[in-house]
Amino acid sequence: MTMQESGEMYLETVYILSQRSPSVRGIDVAEYMGYSKPSVSRAIGLLKKAGFVRTDESGSIKLTEAGVEKAKKIYERHVVLARLLQNLGVDEATATDDACRMEHYISDTSFAAIKAHMLKYGCENSAG
Repeated sequence: MTMQESGEMYLETVYILSQRSPSVRGIDVAEYMGYSKPSVSRAIGLLKKAGFVRTDESGSIKLTEAGVEKAKKIYERHVVLARLLQNLGVDEATATDDACRMEHYISDTSFAAIKAHMLKYGCENSAG
């Protein structure tokens, strides 16, 4: 399933927050992303409908198996691309911002080539 960039950003955010805390709520996502609670509620509803997240009885947002798989892929792209840019001499803030945009558009083929290059030449890579 093809997902829009905004959906990927929400999914990645839920993944990151779920690594920090067992309970992720809409307000946590809103604060992390700097978005309004209604915007987050709408986006989470769309992710729910697409089968990427579910909410439990307490309102906590949980990634489904498909959601975890997709979010890990997006997050790995972010980490690898940010690391690549930093290895090329880009400052951390710029590398992170640029990686955030690039991760949504790079093809699987190009990303695999970048990842293979980084592994072959011993570039620091903390994704996984």
